[in-house]
Amino acid sequence: MSDYEVTHSKSQVFYDVFERKAELKHQTHYCPGCGHGVAHKLVAEAIEDMGLQDKTIFVSPVGCSVFAYYYFDTGNVQAAHGRTPAVATGLKRACPESIVIGYQGDGDLAASGTAEILHAATRGEKISIFFINNAIYGMTGGQMAPTTLLGQTSTTSPFGRRAGNEGFPLHVCELLATLEAPVYIERVGLFDNKNTMKARKAVRKAIELQKNGAGFTFVEILSPCPTIWKMDPVDARHWIEKNMLPVFPLGVFRDRPAPQVKDNEVPQRTLTEALELDTAEVELSERQKAAQSVRKSLTLKMAGFGGQGVLLLGQIVAEMGMREGLEVSWLPSYGPEMRSGSAHCHVCLADERIGSPLISHPDVLIAMNEISLRKFAPQVKASGLILYNRSELPEGFEMPQARVVCVPASDIADQIGTAKVANSVMLGALMAETELLTEESALSVVISTLGAKAKSAAVLEMNRRALEAGREFMQKFAIPVPR
Repeated sequence: MSDYEVTHSKSQVFYDVFERKAELKHQTHYCPGCGHGVAHKLVAEAIEDMGLQDKTIFVSPVGCSVFAYYYFDTGNVQAAHGRTPAVATGLKRACPESIVIGYQGDGDLAASGTAEILHAATRGEKISIFFINNAIYGMTGGQMAPTTLLGQTSTTSPFGRRAGNEGFPLHVCELLATLEAPVYIERVGLFDNKNTMKARKAVRKAIELQKNGAGFTFVEILSPCPTIWKMDPVDARHWIEKNMLPVFPLGVFRDRPAPQVKDNEVPQRTLTEALELDTAEVELSERQKAAQSVRKSLTLKMAGFGGQGVLLLGQIVAEMGMREGLEVSWLPSYGPEMRSGSAHCHVCLADERIGSPLISHPDVLIAMNEISLRKFAPQVKASGLILYNRSELPEGFEMPQARVVCVPASDIADQIGTAKVANSVMLGALMAETELLTEESALSVVISTLGAKAKSAAVLEMNRRALEAGREFMQKFAIPVPR
């Protein structure tokens, strides 16, 4: 009898028990011979050996790996089908010190998520993606996947995949290797001990590169699927070597440092020239600095018909907030109609970071038509303000708790000479009420936002007059509508 014995131990990165099913607390849901279990072990051991368990966020999508959060004792986020790279991007940018791992199958990544993986890779997002390629849709019954081989049968290609009908298999490593930003791309296979060890090294390298601050890393893992392939587990591994390797050759497709780029570097002079502003115009006045020191936030909803400049008004207010050093967000909503369809937008201005661009109860509502007034007025805060584009409220309108002021912006715009500046009238009225934004700031934003049209003296003068008219109306004539 030997003095030692070999044991198989479970990585500490896995939970002690799996709570998915009470009667199967020590088993995963994967089929016998499935490669997911091996791939999970390789990832878990790498995380454990590098001491990254408390820093790791594991992103799993729809697919056979859908229950990975029952197994990995790390941070876990579930993503919609194909959206793992997008979710991982958000997580990494929000938590840059974390190790963010995306784990996807071929139907998930190469079909539903083609756009997400391409754009995450070309941006060089500092995430690690592990791509399980078993040439079939495993969870949903064996449909043809983007990686299904020519001649391979599936439930949706019962006579075998044909290049002329279903196209050729998609080579993801080769595709991503054409991009500039990825740091490391390799394809490995789980079909014998030697290659499993190579896969182990590739998984570790991808995670270690991320740990060291490198960019996008990607490992494709050729993996057996005995159940859907209708094979014995041993035969399934031989099938990878015999049939998949000629189509998906193993190897390193990219291993180099990330391109040297200077993130978010925009010369201040270039920006100023592009906006045609003098330095003095973008500096905060003493009054603005004083106002910033006391204000906290302002949320606005602008609504009306398409063509009334509602979305543009929101853009202008957001841009004005940016130039005054505020955090801003602008969220539009509109139908397919170019004109006369419903349109509205949410605008947030704040001293602190904005948690969500969606506004349920705005401080201010600018309603350019009756439909918008009736729809959104009940949502305005009791201490808020409603500016309505008419000289009086519509008949039968139920007064909200908020203060309501009728501003005949369209009539004022007609007197100026064009209905197109009605939104500028409303902007002037808003500035008079909030003292949050300045006319100088508004004019400079109009120049840069409207482009060449606003550079003509006539257009600029009409917008200036509209801003002034809106402000003067609020100062001289605006009387709150009695409740």
